Order: sequence, then C-alpha cells, then structure tokens
Amino acid sequence: QVQLVESGGGLVQAGGSLRLSCTASGRALSTYGMGWFRQAPGKEREFVAAISRSGVATYYADSVKGRFTIGRDYAKNTVYLQMNSLKPDDAAVYYCAARSTSYSTDITRTSASYDYWGQGTQVTVSS
Repeated sequence: QVQLVESGGGLVQAGGSLRLSCTASGRALSTYGMGWFRQAPGKEREFVAAISRSGVATYYADSVKGRFTIGRDYAKNTVYLQMNSLKPDDAAVYYCAARSTSYSTDITRTSASYDYWGQGTQVTVSS
C-alpha cells in the first residue's frame, strides 16, 4: 500500500504559477501510474493530467494542455504538477492518485482506475 501527500497549493494571481508535489511513502512510486485530478466547489472531480510508470507517456485534459506539465522524480519518490498561466477556473482542490499497473506505458484519465488517493491541496486563483 502507498500513502500519498500533496503539497504546494496556495493563493496565486491569475497568470501566475504553482508547482504541486505528491510524495509517496510505503512503496516506490515507480510501480504506479500517476494522475492529478481536481474538484472545485459544486463540481465533480475532473481529470487534469496523468503520467505512466515509465514517465514516457503523459496525458492532459484539454483545459490545461500547454499550461500544465506533469513529471516524476523517481529518486525522490515524487510526482509534480507544474502549473503556469493559471486562470480563475483552475481554482480547486487538487488530488494526486496512484494506479497499480503492470505496463510501463499504461495511462488513463479514468478516476475509477486509480487505487490510492492523497488528501488534496487547495489552489486558489485570484482574478
């Protein structure tokens, strides 16, 4: 089992940047595909970005493509989400999630496919 802890959220002005981190304990993240999701008040949780076990494959929601970048640091057992050109619509609680998979390039945006979730970190974007 793996425990996930997100950090890096906060308040930023529109057009600014934040870097979220998701650090794991319990098991090496290299055995998991990873994803970031977000949930704004009154809205359903939505997919943001995903990265395969190998780090070779990445996948982004259309709403963040070109602005957000997902990456992973195997040595630090951490997954990152670099968020640039933030918009008020990006404000939400951001969650990282881990998915057990046997395939190094397997990747998915389906939240039900993820096995472990962090507690979330709040991102607020002022206009």
